[in-house]
Amino acid sequence: MNSTDILIINFEEIRRRSILVWDSIPEELYNWKPDENALSCLEMVRHVLESEYYYHLAVINRGSITNFISPFESRKLISVQEELKFAQEYRNNFIKMIQSLSEDDLKNIQIDRSDVGYIRILGDMLLRIAYHESVHTGQMLDYLRTAGVHRPNIWD
Repeated sequence: MNSTDILIINFEEIRRRSILVWDSIPEELYNWKPDENALSCLEMVRHVLESEYYYHLAVINRGSITNFISPFESRKLISVQEELKFAQEYRNNFIKMIQSLSEDDLKNIQIDRSDVGYIRILGDMLLRIAYHESVHTGQMLDYLRTAGVHRPNIWD
C-alpha cells in the first residue's frame, strides 16, 4: 500500500461517515440552523461537496482559484441525496486525480494559497481537504444534538 492508497482510504472513510450523518438529517430540518449566521443543515452538506470541487481545481491549478465559478451555485437545494448525486461525478474525478499522483508529486508539488495564509506541499493539502470534511461532519453532529435529533453512531 502506498501513500495515495492511504489517502483514498481516508477520503472514502470520511465520506462514508459523512453520509451516515447526512442521511440522518430529517427533511424537516434541512433548513434548520443553530443561529442566523450559521449555514443550514443542507447548506452545510452543499458546502462540503462544493468545497471538495473547489479544492480539486486548486490542486490542478497549484493554488487558489480566482474567479471561481461553481456548478453547485445555480442549483436549488432539494435533498441530501440530490446533492450527493450531483456531486458524484466531481467526486469520481477527484479520486481519479489522487490515484494518478506519485510519491514525488505528494512531496514536491506546492499548492500556493498564500491569499488565505498558506503554501503547502500536495500531500499536506490533500490531508487538509479531508480534514475540512471531517470538521463539518462533527459540526453536523452538533447541529443534530442541538436540534434534539437522533445521531447515528459513526464510530464503528
